[in-house]
Formats: sequence, structure tokens, C-alpha cells
Amino acid sequence: MQPTGHPEQPTAAESPALPQEAGGEDDEPARSCCTPGVAIDICDPNANLSAPQRRTLGQRLGRTLAAACEARTGAPARGEVRLRVVNDTEMADAHQRYAGVKGTTDVLTFDLSEHDEPGTLDLDAYICFDEAQRQAGQRGHDAPAELLLYALHACLHCLGYDDRDEAAFRRMHAEEDRLLQAAGLPALFRLDSTERHDGTQQTPNQTAKGNPS
Repeated sequence: MQPTGHPEQPTAAESPALPQEAGGEDDEPARSCCTPGVAIDICDPNANLSAPQRRTLGQRLGRTLAAACEARTGAPARGEVRLRVVNDTEMADAHQRYAGVKGTTDVLTFDLSEHDEPGTLDLDAYICFDEAQRQAGQRGHDAPAELLLYALHACLHCLGYDDRDEAAFRRMHAEEDRLLQAAGLPALFRLDSTERHDGTQQTPNQTAKGNPS
């Protein structure tokens, strides 16, 4: 994952509009999964994922979100999660535009919820396929699994988790792996074996508050 340290959260007056289009020869509606109470839309304009991979990503994220909301708020998950699968060029552009940081990153999250109701999600997120490919090779799984980790990380930020200091970092990423395992999936972050390229621990973390344009 991108070795960006523990940056301050970027500010954004608006979130990006995420086009509702899947892309590729196997196009299907972008709404790939609707777990009870939560609609998960995945836009993949460069067709990095096949239609079955998008569907599986949405289904797996839905399973982990149900457990995450119950654990965090005691309430069932509800709302909408909109994901855009991008490559390095688009991610670097968004990273600079919305966070003021040069270069690509793994996930950029826009929390649009008012937090009036526990467990209610309303978020847009960029998740970077190129970065997922690089990190998946080091972690021993595939890029779609790494993208699941990024998407879950974005959702947990919007449920109030943070990773700005070491203790919070460890709690959040341990919770990611616990939720994945509770949903019958393998732990992906594996906190005890994860390091940044500079020897410090890695974290996917860019979150902005804003309203959809």
C-alpha cells in the first residue's frame, strides 16, 4: 500500500460524481449487490474486473458490512456504497485534487453521511486496481481480494474507525481481518506481517467529507 504515513484527512468541498457504468464487453448494471439494507454499486470504466469479479466483490463486501455495522453500532447496515475501480492515472489525479497529495494511493473515501442514524452508510470511494495488483503480489492473494480490503477500509472509516496513531491503526486493521474471517473469508491485512516500503507499517487512508456534485 502507498507509504503515505498517517496523513491529515484531506478536505473537499464536494465528492466526485461516480459515473454509473461498468465498462467492458461483459457490461452489467453497476449495482452488483444489495445486501439487506445496503446497495453496493461498483463502477469499473476500464474493465479491470470481469462481471463475475465485480459481483463477488459486492457480495463479499456486503457480508462484511453486515457484521461491521452490528459490531460497531448494534444496528443493521443500511444505505449506499458506491465504488469506482480506477488505475494509477485517475487515482493520482483524484489524490491531488481532493487530498492535495501527489501520486497514486490505494483508496480515497468520501463520507457523505450525516451520521444521524447508527449504521447508515452513504459514501463514494475510489479503489485503485494498479495498487491492488502490486500489493496483492506481496501479500499472496489476488487483486480482487486486495480491492475488497480497500473497500472495507473505506466503509470502516465511515463507521467511525480511524488509523491516525499506532494504537488506532492496529485496532482498525485487526477489525478488518476479524470481519473478513467472520464472513468466512481469509484475513487479508495480516497486521503482524505488514510493513511499508520504508519499514514502517502501511495503512490505506484518505478520507474526505463532502457532498456529491
